[in-house]
Amino acid sequence: MSTVPPETSSQWSTTDYELMARALELAAKGLGQTSPGPLVGCVIVDELGRIAGEGYYVFEDVKHAETIALAQAGGRARGGTAYVSLEPHAHHGRTPPCTDALIEAGIRRVIAPIEDLNPAVSGKGFAHLRAAGIRVEIGLLAELGERLNEKYLHFMRTGRPFVHLKLAVSLDGKIATRTNDSRWVAGAESLARVHQLRHASDAILVGAGTALIDDPLLTDRSGLKRRRPLTRVVLDDELKTPLDSKLAQTVDRGPVIIFTAGKPSLDLLRKFDSQGVEIVRTERRDLLSVLLQLGSRSIQSVLIEGGASVAGQFFDARLIDKVTFFIAPIIIGGRAGLSAVGGQGSERMADALKLTNVAVTQRGPDLEVTGYPEKRTTVEN
Repeated sequence: MSTVPPETSSQWSTTDYELMARALELAAKGLGQTSPGPLVGCVIVDELGRIAGEGYYVFEDVKHAETIALAQAGGRARGGTAYVSLEPHAHHGRTPPCTDALIEAGIRRVIAPIEDLNPAVSGKGFAHLRAAGIRVEIGLLAELGERLNEKYLHFMRTGRPFVHLKLAVSLDGKIATRTNDSRWVAGAESLARVHQLRHASDAILVGAGTALIDDPLLTDRSGLKRRRPLTRVVLDDELKTPLDSKLAQTVDRGPVIIFTAGKPSLDLLRKFDSQGVEIVRTERRDLLSVLLQLGSRSIQSVLIEGGASVAGQFFDARLIDKVTFFIAPIIIGGRAGLSAVGGQGSERMADALKLTNVAVTQRGPDLEVTGYPEKRTTVEN
């Protein structure tokens, strides 16, 4: 999974692994506070192998993880090693180059899991460090480094947000009863986890049916600090979302964008506009266009929460990058009960969406199953 193969000359010790794991742990502290930037953590170790400084990146604090850790380390950084969770940048952006700070501090060795895929950074940071005589080693805990920044890296590769499908289902694979009652399929522990997933996302997306029937608020109620409010997105071809819905009435709690393929009246558009709701015209079910438009707004990641129709559309388009199912120990039954994923579906078992890197976690009485769709032909811009 590594974006850059390990350098064969590098031999990493148990201490190297532990300190890189610490850098990744520090990076994760910035969750929800770095987008559209990456998660970055740094550990500075002095010549004697003792931790001299630590830091992690938060967008609003401007300072990067490396400069924070170097400031803590002071003179002890000279001759030491920097463990950084992502390639240090060598260009002038919101801050001076982190590579300059590492060079000036006298760091002799830099270890990082992966390259930063941002074109302004990619490879240039490592090259700058090597040109200054610093030993650079790449690939340590690369898989974990990629997983940590999977949203950012996907966005840099494609210009589209990372799509994470989340569904709560019964044992018989249903998300609602025949009367469309869907609250609550999963338990309290799963619901708390869902808000953690919302916290880690830039946007949340539902279909018109969910917006109309459930009248959801779709906010991040994790209680964790975040840099930008969660953007609420509705796919509503006929623009049926009510003006008095919770979404349309709460733009002060986060932006609301409705994508529609219909031809709403000028009066209706004006009413939505007066409430701060953004209406975007798009071709019917042109999901790639929707994602690219969200990407143009620097939205790195989208959590899809409903319902079956929207899940099916993304499934059929093979635009899902990650899947999380919360499986509750209940049986809804009935042919009219709503299945989790609609759309056309697979004609053959061989065409079914297969998941890799699957993890199963107990959430109270429920099971959380998370995995990544097996790579097939990718969708190009």
